[in-house]
Amino acid sequence: MTKRTTIVSAGIAAGAVAAGLVGGALWRRRPAGADATWAPPPEDLGPIEAFDGTKLAVRAAGPADAPLLLFSHGFSLDMTTWREQWSDLGDEFRCISLDHRAHGRSEVPATGDVTLRSMGRDLATLLDAVAPDKRAVLIGHSMGAMAILALAEQRPDVFGERIVGVALLGASASNLLRGAMGGVTDLLRPRLGSVAAAARRVDRLRKAILAGPGDVSAIVARVTQFAPEAPDDVVNHVLHLAERTSSLVWTDGLSELMGMDFRHALSRITVPALVAVGDQDRVTPPAVAVELAAALPEGRLFIVEGAGHIAMLERPERLNPVLRSFAREAMGLGRTRGRKGRKGAA
Repeated sequence: MTKRTTIVSAGIAAGAVAAGLVGGALWRRRPAGADATWAPPPEDLGPIEAFDGTKLAVRAAGPADAPLLLFSHGFSLDMTTWREQWSDLGDEFRCISLDHRAHGRSEVPATGDVTLRSMGRDLATLLDAVAPDKRAVLIGHSMGAMAILALAEQRPDVFGERIVGVALLGASASNLLRGAMGGVTDLLRPRLGSVAAAARRVDRLRKAILAGPGDVSAIVARVTQFAPEAPDDVVNHVLHLAERTSSLVWTDGLSELMGMDFRHALSRITVPALVAVGDQDRVTPPAVAVELAAALPEGRLFIVEGAGHIAMLERPERLNPVLRSFAREAMGLGRTRGRKGRKGAA
């Protein structure tokens, strides 16, 4: 990637992220008790200590002896964004989620290390801690999917015997936000200067928005991050999580996402790989997912109709049966669905 291409991509990414935060004042109007509906999985398995001493929050749902699903969330989010998955798939699978470093209930690393490679190492630590002798399917969204690619780069040995399948949602192997809408980037482009400078500018804009009036609409967030029919509570929760995320994530973490390139690691994922994307995803559009699925040795593609970039919350009724069927197949469990007698999607 040339320097010019990187800077322009940074502008597009920064513009989309900043636009998504324009509705940030709505976070302050969340009704009392709203967070209770976004509780994490019920069982606390943490904290688990990462390689650098960072304590990671880890929680679980589902039978302790059931086949294992590990969930890896996206940028500025946390494990609560998998609510619709663990509450559904937890009838048949042991669903374990972590908050990535500097996100949610996990610690901000003392070293300031929020790189994707560190997050990949954290996934390996999680796997060793919760399931040293079990096979697992990894499911990652956006940044969390990139962390799975970083794991493949560093630990290809765990793919096959221990990790038997991966599902990558709203993902890309390079330049994660290259497809994001850039309509507001004209406000940022004149002084971007570099990827890191763009990320710092986004963080300053985020803070300025939070300090502003409380009647700013979330419509721009919907346009950039969600399909039009996304539920209001989903939009508001995602914005609320973004507001709580540390500035370190918005500067160093966002810069990392803009510049990352894990295309060389794709060949190391030698297990079945499901690439899922919302048909209205503007951050990682379907064309990006097509490329990713084609580049994976055992890649397959699923388009989630009626979803934007947060498909697991926007259209769980369409995504979950596919995840269930894929996980069963990857683990050699057959195709009969556990709950309500329904069959999983192909």
